[in-house]
Amino acid sequence: MASVGGRKVPSALTIAGSDSGGGAGIQADLKTFAALGVYGTSALTAITAQNTVAVTAVHEIPADIIAAQIQAVISDIGADAVKTGMLSSIAIVEVVAQELRRHRVERLVVDPVMVAKSGDSLLREEAVEALRTQLLPLALVVTPNIPEAEVLTGMTIASHQDMRRAAEQIVGMGARGVVVKGGHLDGPATDLFYDGSRFQEFTAPRIDTVNTHGTGCTFASAVAAGLAQNMSVIDAVAQAKEYVTEAIRCSFPIGQGHGPLNHFYKLWD
Repeated sequence: MASVGGRKVPSALTIAGSDSGGGAGIQADLKTFAALGVYGTSALTAITAQNTVAVTAVHEIPADIIAAQIQAVISDIGADAVKTGMLSSIAIVEVVAQELRRHRVERLVVDPVMVAKSGDSLLREEAVEALRTQLLPLALVVTPNIPEAEVLTGMTIASHQDMRRAAEQIVGMGARGVVVKGGHLDGPATDLFYDGSRFQEFTAPRIDTVNTHGTGCTFASAVAAGLAQNMSVIDAVAQAKEYVTEAIRCSFPIGQGHGPLNHFYKLWD
């Protein structure tokens, strides 16, 4: 950790794609880190041409450049926690997993990004198995929404009991913990945490808004920020749930589709 005026400043690294619309991806991650008092660094995996309506183009960063970014950050600044987001190909998943193992990253949050809010695919189908076998076993926490959990487990999730079974399967893949986010089910927004020994639910009222672009990125980054600050996993998840809920509640219209969260709601009137 760096020190400013005698105060320790934790750092967190996001390894993810760029969202030109500023609502998701590394832009959302860095905003979240900053809002929660963590110094943010980044390693880009892809550049997307994206807004609140659609993803219109994707350019993947070469694997050696991704590895060089991770090495540059960790060798100098370090990373008290790491969060992964969009890893669109097998080659990218493999190089990220390789670098995380090489640098012995312990506090890893894996957001298994598969589809943008607009419905556009961000993960190739053939890369899912690499994500399961190479990245999940390195994760302290995995944060899938219900459609992502369905892809990872191959099961249909239509109830809270299904969420529990999916959580057990994902921990069985090697992850030390998982948060299956329940926003796609009816009723209050209930997320389920499981660490192999206990379940815990985190519930918030559902907010009627279309401004939910970047919710998954923001949640995972908020968990990483908490871990970087030496919070327990449970406390980091609780912080993330509260932060995302208020950032959605305080959002405002941007663009013509799914607008972003208000990451700096605590600073704005």
